[in-house]
Parts: sequence; C-alpha cells; structure tokens
Amino acid sequence: MNIRTPNPLVKSFFDPDTNTITHIVHDANSKEAIIFDPVLNYCAASGRTNTQAADVLIDYLRGAKLTTKYIIETHAHADHLSSAPYLKEKLGGQTMIGANIDAVQKVFGDVFNASKKFDVDGSQFDILSTDGDTFMLGDLEITAIHTPGHTPACMSYYIGDAVFVGDTLFMPDFGTARCDFPGGSPEMLYNSIQKLFSLPDETRVFLCHDYKAPGRDEFAWETTIRAEKRNNKHVGGDVDMASFVKMRTERDATLAMPKLILPSVQVNMRAGEFPSADDNGTVYLKIPLNAL
Repeated sequence: MNIRTPNPLVKSFFDPDTNTITHIVHDANSKEAIIFDPVLNYCAASGRTNTQAADVLIDYLRGAKLTTKYIIETHAHADHLSSAPYLKEKLGGQTMIGANIDAVQKVFGDVFNASKKFDVDGSQFDILSTDGDTFMLGDLEITAIHTPGHTPACMSYYIGDAVFVGDTLFMPDFGTARCDFPGGSPEMLYNSIQKLFSLPDETRVFLCHDYKAPGRDEFAWETTIRAEKRNNKHVGGDVDMASFVKMRTERDATLAMPKLILPSVQVNMRAGEFPSADDNGTVYLKIPLNAL
C-alpha cells in the first residue's frame, strides 16, 4: 500500500563555490520531483563551464527513481549560472520562473545590448508563475507567492509544511537580501517578508544561500517562520518598515556587486541558455564597462 504524506520530502545540495543551495523536493507517493535553483559550475578565470554540480543532482534523482516535473528558478540569479537546460535535456521537466522576469530581461537586455532576437517576454521559460497560482506535484499542491524586493521577479513556493524563498530571506543570524539591483526595493522586500510571516509558525523555510554568519560553525539553509519572525536580525521582532528600509538602504550602499553577476545574469535571463555562437563557432559573454 502506498503511504501518502501531505508534506514534501526535501534533499538539499550545497555548492561551496557560490554558497548556493539547490533543493530537490518530491512527493513520496508519485515520486514526482522539483529541482529548485540548480547550479552550472563556471570558472571566471578560464571561461569554462562544467556540470559537476548538476550531475550530482542527476545521480540522486535517478538513484531515488524520481521523475523531474519542474525545474524552478526562484529568480534570475546574479551569483551563479543555471544548469536548467542541461538538467531538462537529461531528465525532462518544465522550467518555471516568476512572470515578472520580463522586467529583468528588459533592463539587462539593454545592459548587454542583446540581439533583437532576444525576446523580453519570458518565453524562454516553459511556465511563468504569478501570485496565487497553484500547481500539483503528485498529491502535493504548490502555491506561488510573489515576493519581490530583491528582484521584481522573485517568487516563493509554498508546498505542504515548507516554503522555498529563494533570496528573500537568509538564516535569522544573517538577515535579508540586498535590494539595490535594478527593480529592487526595500519597501517591497519588507512587504514580501510580511506575506511570508503570515504562514504558519511551524512552516519550514528553505533558503537559496548561506554565508555562515560570524560565530556559526556550520552552513545552514533550513529554518522556520517562527524563528525568522522572532530572531531575524534585520526584520524579526516587530521591526517596522521605516527602520528596515533605512537599514537595508545603508547596508546595500556598502556592498560590492556579486563576482559573477555579469556572466550569471546574461545567461540566466535566457533561462540558462548561452547566447548564440559567433561566426567562428565560439560562444561569448559580454562584459559591459561602467554600466552597473
């Protein structure tokens, strides 16, 4: 007899080069799975990519006899390249991102002077999710929650007793995401976090990054809504919007750009695909000078 559970099973994979956590979520009964925020290994010095991190995911999914239904990007990442096209080729599944990806594409399409053939309508992805959309993963219902602020396209996904929040929140001892990218807003991020805080206190919160806050010995990527509401150093304990916006604005002004933002965004805005090869057969990524 099959055992049914209303909650997802989660296996997480940490990429030390980018401090990114990829979560594989599956329904115990149907064996259908989601891959959240997969990483393509990239060496900035050589311009070479490899699929080591993605191959670990493939081995796990095949070993557990899981079927990939969705490959979800919580947003267009600025700190790692996505391996979604490679995983889709090997495992199948549909790619998904928030519908406001078009706003990101319009800004960065101009920054990188993308070809007129680059459509800024999100059509590179199979599914564009909007706030309140629901999807099924076997017996599990997935609800999309629009959580902009870090970027305009950020989405969180609520599944059973768990929510996958991308970069909206970090561990309570590390705080919250920066808001100074194009289309970002500390006011929007504050409101997005309040939406998440309305979920049940016991909800498991799975994060996309961890940077091991000072005084903590281990990397971590799972917390709870209760812990975030009480203890998040930036927004927990009844911090009001004005205080949060002041803190976030001042803090963001001190932050350097992510070291992989230029290769990452021009790939990730294309759903993980590379630009077309030049007439010599080589693929090139652009480095715009003094543009960001």
